[in-house]
Amino acid sequence: MNRSQFTTLTSEECDKLLDQLQSPKSPRHTPHVHHRNYTMALLMLDAGCRVGELVQLEQDQLWFANCAVGALTIEKRQAKNKHERTIPITVRLSEAIKKMHRDWWTESHDHGTRYAFYSTWCVRPLTVRQVQRIITSAGKLSIGRDIHPHLLRHTFGTRLMSKTSMRTVQELLGHTRLSSTQVYTHPSGEDKRKAIDSLNSTE
Repeated sequence: MNRSQFTTLTSEECDKLLDQLQSPKSPRHTPHVHHRNYTMALLMLDAGCRVGELVQLEQDQLWFANCAVGALTIEKRQAKNKHERTIPITVRLSEAIKKMHRDWWTESHDHGTRYAFYSTWCVRPLTVRQVQRIITSAGKLSIGRDIHPHLLRHTFGTRLMSKTSMRTVQELLGHTRLSSTQVYTHPSGEDKRKAIDSLNSTE
């Protein structure tokens, strides 16, 4: 794993990235396209989706029984390592899914798989490369960094590691080996700063 993969986004950088995706200063697309892009980023930041899993998501995995799901299940056929996992949905992701349903998922048809994220027709999902371009472009415009979708998943894992057990993080990320999860135990720049700042408050 190269050095760049060990970097994470700060909370402020995450907010700037999401703001850029949802409400860009120089909009190139319609508001519903911006919201689609925002929701995809949230699925990586708040649910740890890999970009390859994201583009395979179907509408009924996110919207079921006329409401946003409470937890997202990445199926074996979608997961990189064929390991199924279930991730509870955050409040802001749930709200984003509701808006996706209103803006994108109202059309019903029986012509094939109804993917969650697409451009013009739901049987043809966005490609991994298209999502990569969307995230990289937003990163450059919002925080001046050349970021990759995996960085959002890595940020998700790193944030979780400071709040729960490594075993829980392993389950949420879908790692088959605990050793894969251990890379998320590295301290971030924020962790180091907080550690030093704590010295200022001690006698």
